[in-house]
Order: sequence, then C-alpha cells, then structure tokens
Amino acid sequence: MIDRLTLHNYKAFQHAELSLGPLTLLTGLNSSGKSSVLQSLALLRQSYESGDLALSVLTNEEHEVGRRTNVADRGFLLNGELVGLGTGEDVLHEDFTEGEPRIGLAVDEGPYHYGWTAAYEPEQNLLPLLDVDLPDTSEGRRERPTGPEAVTPAFFTAPFQYLHADRISPAEFYPRDHQVAIGRGFLGVRGEHTVNFLRHHRDDAVPTGPLRHPKATSDLLIDQTAAWMGDLCPGVDIRAEAIKGTDAVSLSYGFQGTLGATRRRRPSNVGFGLTYVLPIVVACLSARPGTLILLENPEAHLHPQGQTQMATLAASAAAQGAQVIMETHSDHVINGVRLAVKQKRLTPGQAVFHYFRGDGTGVDFVSPRIDADGMLDQWPSGFFDELENTLEQLID
Repeated sequence: MIDRLTLHNYKAFQHAELSLGPLTLLTGLNSSGKSSVLQSLALLRQSYESGDLALSVLTNEEHEVGRRTNVADRGFLLNGELVGLGTGEDVLHEDFTEGEPRIGLAVDEGPYHYGWTAAYEPEQNLLPLLDVDLPDTSEGRRERPTGPEAVTPAFFTAPFQYLHADRISPAEFYPRDHQVAIGRGFLGVRGEHTVNFLRHHRDDAVPTGPLRHPKATSDLLIDQTAAWMGDLCPGVDIRAEAIKGTDAVSLSYGFQGTLGATRRRRPSNVGFGLTYVLPIVVACLSARPGTLILLENPEAHLHPQGQTQMATLAASAAAQGAQVIMETHSDHVINGVRLAVKQKRLTPGQAVFHYFRGDGTGVDFVSPRIDADGMLDQWPSGFFDELENTLEQLID
C-alpha cells in the first residue's frame, strides 16, 4: 500500500507530502489540485507500463559516492492510456524551486521509498529522468531491500483501476476487447470495458467479507453487482451478453416486481446514473487485497442516498484489502465514510481526509482526522459548510 505521496514542482504543487491510507478522500474547491494527485499516480504507472520509468539499483559503491542511476532515454510519459497531461510546460509548477526546473514524484510503501526526478522540457511529452531514488539507509529509517520484488513498487504490478469523472454513458453496445478486459482485467479509464469484464467474470465469487451484499441472491459477481446497484434502484438486475458475430457486448436492465418485469430495458431508458456508476461498483467488487483503485467523483449523477452508498462500497473495498483513493465534491460521500468508521467498517486510522485550497497557481491542504465516532477534529472554512452558510442566510 502507498503510505505517502510526494510531489515536487508538479502542476499546482511546489512541494507537498500527502499521507495516504486504505481509503483516502481528496476534497476541495475546483482547480485546487485534487485531480492532479490522482494523475501523478497514474503518470507513474503509465510510465512504468510503457517501459519509460527506470528501476535500476545503485550498487553500494555508487550510492556512497552519490552517482546517478543510468536513466538514459527514460522519463515521465505525459500522454498515454491513463492520462494525457500535455507537455512539460503543462506540468511544471509556475513558481518552481531550485535553479534549474526539476519535477519530482515519490512514493513510500511501508519501509521503502521510491523517487524519480525529471528534467523540464517545455515542448516534450517524455520528460527525461535525471535521477532515481531507490530504497536506501540514508535517513537511518529504511532498510535497503534485496531482490527484484523490493526494487519495484508494489503499486506498479498490483491490480489497478483508474476511473475518470468522464465515464461511459448509457448505450446498447460496448467494446468486446479481450486483451484489456480479460487479459489485463482493466475496466478502462472511462469504464468502457466494464460490461465485457462483467460478462466474462459474471460467475466469479465475491469473497466473504465487507463487500458481500447481504441482500444478494448469491455470491457471484453478477448478483453482487445487481444487489449494490439495487441500493440505487430497487429491484434492478443486470445482463451483460456477447453479441454473436461482432466485437461488441450488450448491456440491459430488468426490474423485479414491476409490470412487464420480464421485458429487458436498454440503458438509455433507465436513466443516466445506473450506467454511470456501474464501473465503480464492478471495480470495487472485483478488487482483491493489494488492488489500487483511483476514483474521480463517484457521486456523479447519483441522488444523495446513492452517494452515501458509494462511500459505503468504497469503504468496504478498503476494509477487504484494496487501497481506494477518491476525489469527491460530495458531503454525502464524506459523511458516508464517517458513518463507515462509526459502524466499524473501517478503523479511524484507515480513513484519510485531505481538503485542498488553491488560487489556480498554488495550493495548500489541511487533513482533518477522524475518531471512532466518525467525528472530525477540525472543520476548516470551505470544507462542506455551504449548507450551513445557506441556512444562515435563509433565516437571517
């Protein structure tokens, strides 16, 4: 699990160190840096998967004399499957520190620290690496690992999902890409491969634990998905099927206990919210211990009760061993996580909150802590206090 993320001269962050937990919520005003945090992790993963991120080990002699790792022709790949960040000019913090502009990203996993520093190339979308900081004993608190498994951060090779705020809209047909959905188990950044993934894995069992929905008709993924979706729209069931002779799959919904319950309905005829949230439900239910899930605005197109339920689902995935990092603008999601702690789905230490404040050029953040009763130790100005502010004006 990633315990800490460090950003240096990256987008809105001159320098920031963020603690991360099994469930981390990133909140704040628009353009305050929340998405940039998710994008930084996706950027590292994208650069690693493309072969552009160096993971060479310094020998003891090299480390002692401060020599650099061989990082020729390696760097941060700014544009790829997960994120499209533009060029170096788009990612360098405006008020960069140090004499020469440098962009640094680092992660801490348990006792190990991994860091990368890239040069600034304003017109390039592959920023060349200058240095790779692998685990060492320089700070007297980290043991130097041995073996290839200690050199590669776990989140580079662990199961991974990243769902953008712009997800799939209701449609009758979705792509049937075996390599992505089946071979890699990836739902796509828009969730476009969710239906095919669900079709293939429909009979996989959701393990016993917090993710098991008590009202589901079985432990199978298809039935568990329907049960969690049923909290948003009671009685719904889901069907994902291959279309013979094509490279497409179909999605349809049915509803129990209604007139015409045997008739299947197209996604476009049941509202936007169900299909929009389907990738989030499948991502959480299919997560296994060690999975990293990045979510942007899981509350989009959901009514307040549904937003709270998305928090319950994310908390359940974290409690079952996944790491969920979630950007949200919803007080219902925040309160849903607080409730999950109070209900002991999560311990207080498993839920981390960060509230970002920015002016478009730079940001800072505060990190309220939660106790066992779901209470936060501080409520900074602007942190989901609009209801209270509005009510004050109404009764004034």
